[in-house]
Amino acid sequence: MKGVAVISLFWLAFGAAANAQSPRVADYRPVFELCRDAGGGQRLAIRAMTRGGAKHILSVDPQTLATRIEAAAGLSCAPTNDEAQKNTRFMRAVRSAGSEITLASGVSRNAGLMHGSGSGVFVTGDLCPTTKPLDRGFVELLARQGAKTPVALAISGNWLKRHGADFDWLRGLTSSGALDITWVNHSTRHPYTRGVAETQNYLMIPGSDLDAEIFETEQLLVEHGETPSVFFRFPGLVADTALMEKLRARHLIALGADAWLALTGRAQTGSIILTHPNGNEPYGLRIFARLLEQGKLPKPFRPLNEAP
Repeated sequence: MKGVAVISLFWLAFGAAANAQSPRVADYRPVFELCRDAGGGQRLAIRAMTRGGAKHILSVDPQTLATRIEAAAGLSCAPTNDEAQKNTRFMRAVRSAGSEITLASGVSRNAGLMHGSGSGVFVTGDLCPTTKPLDRGFVELLARQGAKTPVALAISGNWLKRHGADFDWLRGLTSSGALDITWVNHSTRHPYTRGVAETQNYLMIPGSDLDAEIFETEQLLVEHGETPSVFFRFPGLVADTALMEKLRARHLIALGADAWLALTGRAQTGSIILTHPNGNEPYGLRIFARLLEQGKLPKPFRPLNEAP
């Protein structure tokens, strides 16, 4: 615990300084291009931007799903389409996530990929907007499981705006090698109105702008020195077929969960575990800690990119 605390203090200061010097991002927009580098390596560009005055792209490896921000200079890119990329692992995941869910209402209450393949589990935590501090104890528990313990954090833009110190602390744990964080987009505003039916709530609220919710959070992550993944978790896990199709058009994989611990109380092999380390759902974190102590969480904890 002492080691984690020392690392945390160091990276809190380093992260704040790094963020202050992050290049400005402008003209952030969706693209879909096949890019090749000088060595013949291929990847798909899903976003373009100007960063520090130079053109950059957000690219995805079509087989591993790994993303990176890279300079456009030195790359040869040309427009492509879903049909041309349909046999890649990436496009199969984009198209299939949530496709098995068909409800008479046309609304899914667990929209997206719910269960991963293979052994172990996939730990995810939602950072919905809140005034409460990050539950650092839960994060430190993960960090004690071994070097580069993988966890996917579904971050909302408004959480990031209000929790800069917590975000820098998380970045420090990644930079130190304690954690391997996958940044999942959880929308910017995470709209919610208490007492309103789900079919008219979250991003189902009339007038919601999915593009704005996606791109504003992605740009914030880039401006703060991090790389968005290809995953998006709908607020409340609620979406209809129209939202799902819009998300696929932006080349993102919808992420659900089959083990929302505060609701299910358990997980099984291949489960995508959902917790809320943002301070809003401590009950689920206690369940996670108890299951871990009792040896009832399948191991290993695996990176989210391996789930689809």
